Amino acid sequence: MDLNADLGEGFGIWRLGDDEALLGLVTSANVACGFHGGDPTTMRRVCEEAARRGVAVGAQVGYRDLAGFGRRHIAYDFAELRDEVLYQLGALDAFCRLFRTRVRYLKPHGALYHAAAHDESQAAALVAAVNEYDDQLPVLCSPGSTLAQLAVGAGLRVVAEGFADRGYLPNGMLVPRNAAGALVTDPEQVAERAVRMATDRTVVAVDGRVIPCPVESICLHGDTPGAVASAEMVRAALIDAGVALSPFTA
Repeated sequence: MDLNADLGEGFGIWRLGDDEALLGLVTSANVACGFHGGDPTTMRRVCEEAARRGVAVGAQVGYRDLAGFGRRHIAYDFAELRDEVLYQLGALDAFCRLFRTRVRYLKPHGALYHAAAHDESQAAALVAAVNEYDDQLPVLCSPGSTLAQLAVGAGLRVVAEGFADRGYLPNGMLVPRNAAGALVTDPEQVAERAVRMATDRTVVAVDGRVIPCPVESICLHGDTPGAVASAEMVRAALIDAGVALSPFTA
């Protein structure tokens, strides 16, 4: 199982989360590319540390929305979104190359992640960007989403992702962040959910129902309160359960 986290999301003098600590615990790093969070100095620092630790770097691409942290929906034109995703991929890859690594996958962030789960135009823009940049890059996204379907149709590798620290609706979608039950912050509960995803391929929804969750990668949000403590417990719990941890790109 792969364990990933959203990293490098600070900006300027503002740090968000403990990137260095999380890089010692995860196997893949979804690095912000400067649109919803991150900046060149942060991108360089995180890429250097990820390369040193052997952590796979993925481009966490988002809307051009620093003020809203990429969590506000934007009705993009197809070509504009495609090109902005290409821009972000190239920027992060430049810093990766300084440290003899490269961008190994793409993951959309925030509102773009949710839009691409059902919006065919925005999902298609992401697929087009990956195809034009490097059609060997996997796409990390929700299983069964529109993005997953279009990516598979385009011949791209899709890696299904689950969220140990987010609440799920009975239909398999994430609970909106402005609704009760959106975040799971108790480290023990996060670890329990991660083990269930990895061993049983299921998750308990907010209404108590057990629903399918067939994933290859488990995400922890670096900006969630107690993220490092949760990551420590998740990693330990997965290993104790006999789950080997490695990047899905290995």
